[in-house]
Amino acid sequence: MEQGAQGSAATGIPQVPEEGGAARVPSQGRVGDVERSRGVSAPTARGEHIHSEPPMPSPMQRPRAVVQRASVRGQILDALRTALVTGELMPGVVYSAPALGERFGVSATPVREAMQQLAQEGAVEVVPNRGFRVVERGARELAELAEVRALIEVPVMLRLARTVSAERWAELRPLAEATVRAASTGCRATYAEADRTFHRAVLSLCGNEQLVQIADDLHRRAQWPLEISTRSRTDLLADATQHAALLDALIAGDVDAVRALLGDHFAG
Repeated sequence: MEQGAQGSAATGIPQVPEEGGAARVPSQGRVGDVERSRGVSAPTARGEHIHSEPPMPSPMQRPRAVVQRASVRGQILDALRTALVTGELMPGVVYSAPALGERFGVSATPVREAMQQLAQEGAVEVVPNRGFRVVERGARELAELAEVRALIEVPVMLRLARTVSAERWAELRPLAEATVRAASTGCRATYAEADRTFHRAVLSLCGNEQLVQIADDLHRRAQWPLEISTRSRTDLLADATQHAALLDALIAGDVDAVRALLGDHFAG
């Protein structure tokens, strides 16, 4: 995950600016300078109406300034998800919102809101009066998640293999290659994002946004257990290589090869 803020030296979790900061608006120049350039006397008081002043340019004549505000909650949610993937937030450990807020350099409120979202997604559970415990997942739950993902994704991909053109599949080549590059870095968080991006792009061709969202949520949950945090660079590369092979089969229209590759991919 890319964060604009610097990371905490003690924890490695990116720090996020305190919420509520006002966005700076570029200066448009002094009123008097603008009016003198048009040959019109500047008003003597702020907000004073001058009947002789020229009309304001229409939006088509002058671009509007866009004020953007960063979502502190969103930044912290992304940082927490990264920490879950890398294993920095460890399964079974309880973390309090105030303590995490100190790490990020923000108040406890946006951390608590982000943790509540993670609780809804099944990554953590609420511990009354203490904080949030990272969920411990065993081999059985990992297998169940893989089975549910396969039940959703495999039929869709097989249908798409019969209907989507080779040219359209070829457009996804950069995403498949991106998973290989991400795996080669050995960074689990980087690979996790590239992996989900590729799968989302493939499934999005079915045109069912609800299905894509459900599949993506399941995919993210499958990336959080401690077992995934111990995967080696070789394991990541093997997984990423399957993406490239799958795309080759889809471009060739080889449905049998697609079915076999998907079976190996989800089993792994």
